This record gives sequence, structure tokens and C-alpha cells, in this order.
Amino acid sequence: MPSRLANLWDAAKARTLSEPERLLYRSNLLGSDLRITNFGGGNTSAKVMQRDPLSGVEVEVLWVKGSGGDLGSMKLDGFATLYLSKLEQLKQLYRGPEHEDEMVGYLPHCTFNLNPRAASIDTPLHAYVPYKHVDHMHPDAVIAIAAASRSRELTGELFGGKIGWLPWQRPGFDLGLKIGAFAREHPEAQGVILAGHGLFTWGDTAEACYARTLQVTQAAADHLASRESVVAFGGKKTEAFPRGTRKAVAQAIMPVLRGKIMEKEPKVGHFDDSAEVLQFACSRDLEPLAALGTSCPDHFLRTKIRPLVLDLDREGDVKKLVASLDGKLEAYRNDYARYYQRCKRSDSPAMRDPNPVIYLVPGVGMLSFAQDKATARIAGEFYINAINVMRGASSVDRYVSLPEQEAFDIEYWLLEEAKLQRMPKPRSLAGRIAFITGGAGGIGRATALRLLAEGACVTLADVDAASLEQAVSDLARKHGKDVVHGVVMNVVDEDAVVAAFGDAVRHFGGLDIVVSNAGIASAAAVEETTLELWRKNMDVLATGYFLVARTGYRVLKEQGRGGSIVFVGSKNALAASAGASAYCTAKAAEIHLARCLALEGAPLGIRVNVVNPDAVIRGSRIWSSGSWKEERAAANKIGTDDVEEFYRKRSLLQRSVFPEDVAEAIYFFASEASGKSTGNILNVDAGNAVAFTR
Repeated sequence: MPSRLANLWDAAKARTLSEPERLLYRSNLLGSDLRITNFGGGNTSAKVMQRDPLSGVEVEVLWVKGSGGDLGSMKLDGFATLYLSKLEQLKQLYRGPEHEDEMVGYLPHCTFNLNPRAASIDTPLHAYVPYKHVDHMHPDAVIAIAAASRSRELTGELFGGKIGWLPWQRPGFDLGLKIGAFAREHPEAQGVILAGHGLFTWGDTAEACYARTLQVTQAAADHLASRESVVAFGGKKTEAFPRGTRKAVAQAIMPVLRGKIMEKEPKVGHFDDSAEVLQFACSRDLEPLAALGTSCPDHFLRTKIRPLVLDLDREGDVKKLVASLDGKLEAYRNDYARYYQRCKRSDSPAMRDPNPVIYLVPGVGMLSFAQDKATARIAGEFYINAINVMRGASSVDRYVSLPEQEAFDIEYWLLEEAKLQRMPKPRSLAGRIAFITGGAGGIGRATALRLLAEGACVTLADVDAASLEQAVSDLARKHGKDVVHGVVMNVVDEDAVVAAFGDAVRHFGGLDIVVSNAGIASAAAVEETTLELWRKNMDVLATGYFLVARTGYRVLKEQGRGGSIVFVGSKNALAASAGASAYCTAKAAEIHLARCLALEGAPLGIRVNVVNPDAVIRGSRIWSSGSWKEERAAANKIGTDDVEEFYRKRSLLQRSVFPEDVAEAIYFFASEASGKSTGNILNVDAGNAVAFTR
């Protein structure tokens, strides 16, 4: 723990809050520090006197963090509320540990005030503790004590009788009864450590409970710090590669690996080469500790029971590593299938995806893959929690993981399966990864919004750094920062294009969709078209499209799962316009390049199509900056304020074309809705007879 935990409780602020609001305040404080609990982990509660909406009588209500959500960011509506008296009555219905799951079905019958927030499986662990306030946290420092082979003895040595200890048991009604009994039988106790799991603390006030959680966590951290002289993980076995090499290795293997684990669903990746990860990945004990698996249920529910360790020699031979992937993955899948067969019960759900979630590469770092970026990132964070636990437990004793059967029973718990079955159907681009050039412009931003709305992750590339930063910020505010990435890139610079794709691949783990949209426009009579102007159009609109397409094509081919490349062309790619020969010629080249790519990509499942817009004025940097608008107005002998209306009336449908209209066509080609289409052109121009394809 790099710095001591600070008590952030503001007594003056707390006095202005109601009891439920103080519970939320406490929860947010605890959840804001990942040293105290991991993302989405832990729960808090308060027993509050409230007026019953039916009888008008004051009753005691348990406010407890509901199912799902995160302590650090939750609001009041994240708490379930239950009559404490009805929760007490459940004791009379309890038929023993073999009937644990049926007790969860009774919790909705205890709901206070028709609160729609579902109560979690941990509700009994709070309800039966005879104190007003209860915290259940997962601090790495405490779990390190809980996951040591001498966990019980260490707890006694560290805390005396103030913090008790209970053996590992799956969360549920029976464990709630045992924690409550312990608290009643040991009035001097201020909390209890659950072996292999985490920490419970309690108090008579919200402030006392919060302070107690901090004190116990800090005491455990201080004890581990006193053992820093112990060589972690058996010492260093290999040196970490330089940062540039680590990034290059991750960039090289992530799309290949992603392609090999996408049999059932698309996956998004995350790369981490932090100091904690590298210390573990470069250690002598990497293989034996990784094989043991994680201990805390919160960890392995997100990371799987154990990671896959990949082989990379000291020369950094990526080709050799890639060649070993098939054998490594097959061995892992077979091992996972045997684990399932050994541990399954008569009513166990069917075996899930047998591929690893966490991949450790000595000298390089950690890769994690999941169905979306946030889940992949959080899985990596949870494995870092597991690394911290293994390091701490090994420094004071010997690290022990959960017994295999216990781990299986958590992973394939019918209640967890029911939760998975209630998940909404994935959106059409869930797990897909897109790269959009000209991403900060009107069409680029609209396309990003459309793909993000369907669940894709998006990298925006643009030459305008300031506009790019604003676009990424705006999109992240709407869809979350996990799914939006930006990279400054000039499409005419080959090295910049290669580097930008590499950055995007390393950030998201692969590639599925390339939208080539960066553009310029110019107008000049043939005799007034300079070679410089000609070359500029060709550089951006022909060479730029070639460089982007070639680089994206290489990644898609390497990944081996097909993909979609969409060119944003123009009406002028099909129909010549007087006074714009350089622009029209370059745009025509885009279409023929797309056709060539479609021919070569078809055997690989790589589809290439073109969207041809016309007169997309609103939101367009081409029309709003430079001289294009003035040139077009002059060519058509109209005022600049009349340009949009002129083009609307020129169209057959008498309608204006907006960036969102073009984005819809791009989405069509990016999605499986056009899965049997390649080499095609879709005009989005409100009808223009001269641009009809022939």
C-alpha cells in the first residue's frame, strides 16, 4: 500500500444527511479507494427506522447495497430496502445448507416500500449482525491474510479478539446466520475475516463503521509492509523488456490471439504492463502460483479460475510465441473441460466458453479478453488484486487458493447462471472494434455514435488534434471512456498510419471494421488546377485511402475472422463535375480500389463496400472551413447562405442529407445485415440521376 489510508469522513457534512444518505456517503467513500474494495465488489448496509407506508408505524428497515452496481459510483436507488422483521421470519423457513438457493427467492417478499432494486445474495450477511451499520469489503491486504494457510492464527496475532475469523463458506443464508451468531457471542469483536474471501466490520454509527474498516485494512497493510524484505514470488526469473518492445509484442499477438478465441462470440482485449503485473510475470513462482488459481470469489468470477501463461523467449521471438498459441489454447481448453467434468453436479449449467480470460506473458505483461472493453479491463484489475493477494500471503505464510470444487460451485452457481440468463441480448456490434478516419468531422462523429450505439468499441483517427480531443471527450461522456479511443494521424503519412492502427489494436485487442472517411475537397478549372492541388487530392483521397485500407486489411487478415472495410466516397466518384477534376478523379480511384480489395478480401471473409454521400453540409468541416463552400456557391452562381437549399432542391427527393444518414449506411455495411454484400456502392444523396450506378 503506497500511502496510508486517509479518513475522509466529514462530520459536518454527515450531520446534514439522513441515515440512508449517510450510508450512501460512506459507501461512496469506501468504493472510491480500490485498496479497500475492487470495482463492483463489497457491500454496505444500515438498519434504519422508517414509517411503514401501509400501517404508519415506525419499522426497522435494512438498507443494503443491491445486486449489481459499484460502491464508488452508486446512488440511493442502488440500495435494496427490506423489512428487518420479515428477514427475521425467514429463519423459520430455512431448511439447511442444501436449500440455500431457495432462500434468495424469499427476499423479494421482504421488500419495503415496493423498492424495485433486487436484493443481493449477501443480504443475510448484513441482516443478522446485531449492529446498525455493516461493511463488507475486499481489501487486497486483508484477503492476503485470509488466503494464507495460517489465516486463522494470523488473524489472532494481528487483531487479538477484536477481529474474528470464520472458515471459507459460500455466501448465503447459512453464512449470514453464522456471522450474526459470531457477533452476538463475541460482543468485544468489531468484525470478522472470512477465509479466502474478505472482511466484515460493524459499528453503532456510520462513522464508526467506516473508521473501523479503514483501521483493519491499514493494520493488515502495515503487517504486510513489515515483510517487504521477503523476496516476492521467489525472486526475478527474467527481466522485463523495454516499454517499446512490450507494446510491440502486445500489438503483434493480440489480434492473432483474439482471432483464435472468438469461436462463440466477439471479444475485446486489454493490455497491462504495470509494475505489479511485471513483477509477477517475470518471477520464478509465476507458473506454480498461476496454476493454483485465485482465492476470492470476486476475483475468479471475472478472471476464471486460473490464467494462461504464454511462452516468450529472451530474444522476444513473437513468431515463435504465435506458433505456440494453438497448442497452448488447446491444452487450456482441455484442462478446463476436465475441470468441468470433475466438478459438475447433476443440475450444473452447460459448460461455458473454455478459453482463458487472463494471459500472462513473461517480460511483457498481461492481456485480458472479455465480451466488452470494460469487462476485459476490470478482469485485468481483478487479477492484479489476485497478484497483490498472492504476494502478501506468500510474504507472511503460504498462499492457498480455494478448493477446486468450491471454486466450481461459485462459477457455476445456479443463481449466477440465472443472472447471466437475465442479461439483455447483445447489441448487433457488441464486441466489435472499429477504426474511423476523419473521426472528428461530421460524418466521422456521426458514424462513431451509430456504431457505439450498437455496442462497438471505436478508435477515432484525425489529423486535427484539438477537434479529435473534443470528439473523444464528447463521445466518452455519452458512451463511457472504455469504448472510445483517439489517435492523431495523417492518412498520407505511412508510418503514422501503421502506428495509429498499432495503437488501436493494442488498446482494444484487434479490429473488425475500418471506415475510411478522411477527406478534403477542392474546386478549380482544369487549366487552373496546379500540380500541387492535384497531388494533394490524390495524396489524401487515393493514397490515404490505400494506406488506411492496406494497414487495416493486414490486421484483419492476421486475425483471421473476416471484417468489413467501408469507404466514404462521393457522388463525384460516379458523376463528373466541371471545375473539380482533381477531386472527382481521386474519388473515382477510391471506388476502384474498393473493388480490388473486395476481390482479394472475399476468400478471407473481408468485405469492402462504398457509401457515396452528396452535399452533406451540416457538421462538415469541408463545408465550414476553407473555401469549398464559396467555390461551390460561385460555380452555381448562388450566395453562400443558399448552398444547402440549392443542393436540397437539386436532389430527386428534395431532401437534405445529414451526417447521420451517411452513418446509417456505414453501419449497414459494417454490420451482419450486409454480411453477404461486398464490392457494392450505396448512394446516400437524396437521389441524383447522374450518380445512378450502371
